[in-house]
Amino acid sequence: MTVTAETAASGDVAAPEVPDSPAAERQALIERWAERHGVDAARRLADTEDLADAVEKEITPDNTVDTYNKSWRVWERFCAAARLPGPEATRGSLVAFVTWMLREGQQNGKGYAPSSASTHLAAAVVGLRERGVTVSGDDQAAARAALQGLAVKLPQAGERRGRGQASGADIDGLRAVARACPDTLTGDRDKALTLTGFHYASRSQDPAGLLTGDVTLHPRGLVVAVLTGRTKHSVRNAKIRYADDPAICPVRAWTAYRTRLADEHGPRWADPSTPAFVGIDRWGHVTGGMVPDSVTRAIKRISKRAGVPIAWTGHSLRIGLASVARRKGRDAIAIADQGGWARHSRSMLGYMQRDDGWDDNASAGLA
Repeated sequence: MTVTAETAASGDVAAPEVPDSPAAERQALIERWAERHGVDAARRLADTEDLADAVEKEITPDNTVDTYNKSWRVWERFCAAARLPGPEATRGSLVAFVTWMLREGQQNGKGYAPSSASTHLAAAVVGLRERGVTVSGDDQAAARAALQGLAVKLPQAGERRGRGQASGADIDGLRAVARACPDTLTGDRDKALTLTGFHYASRSQDPAGLLTGDVTLHPRGLVVAVLTGRTKHSVRNAKIRYADDPAICPVRAWTAYRTRLADEHGPRWADPSTPAFVGIDRWGHVTGGMVPDSVTRAIKRISKRAGVPIAWTGHSLRIGLASVARRKGRDAIAIADQGGWARHSRSMLGYMQRDDGWDDNASAGLA
């Protein structure tokens, strides 16, 4: 702490430069504690606040922190371009921010996709509030309404931005992938990566974060301990059963891959602390554990090799589990628990709706 309980209680503290800053709010709180409970108790309470701040920082996912930092830099670029003060947010400045992002906000002078602009707006508001700036809900709502309205105008003007939603993996695609995987260690890894990832609705960071000990055999299949999830829902033990069709069985694929890895590169790869999925170069050398980017590239390459009509991305396996399970009549809560979504997650329901919209369709069978 820069302000001690003693100095706060005595009043011998200079007035802060920004009256509404978090530091000033904390100082005022310490002063009240000192008046009510005494200096020693105020110090202990202040220490618990510091601990709470440290815990909050520790449990915030790295990718969330990265997003906040990136969005704050976007906000700073906007303020510099518009010659507006950074530590200030008004209805007008927030509306101007989203307008600027859609028109020219990227560093190459092009506009952001609406989804990216929405993310930057939300994260910039967080950054402003962290810096003691008051951002009213009404002002933020005005900016979001402007963003939504302007986003509607883009396609009307012939502009298509963003990559769109990834295509979802399906059973036919999995069969094609399994057939196309060569009889090599890389082929076995690709098959295991795809088949297991589909069955627990993996994001790219999930298999990249798995250790060998996180995947355990069970008489009925595999238990995958996903520990790298971004939320309390995505950290889970996902159960994967043996498939009726051995050709696309994720359990058999995992076992074959791990057996071959140990046979060809030594029993040390059976150690629980080693990466579950390894990088393999063109000569068959193991290069270490896979990272999220290499998983994304691998899924795209694997799907192209299999001739999947629309190439998969790192998110296709996750979309696929939700949509295929829904099509097969699985309960939405069971799907959420398996894939690490919050129950009644909007994103999960959106994946399901893409398939429901074909069967439960007002125009189906009319002609």
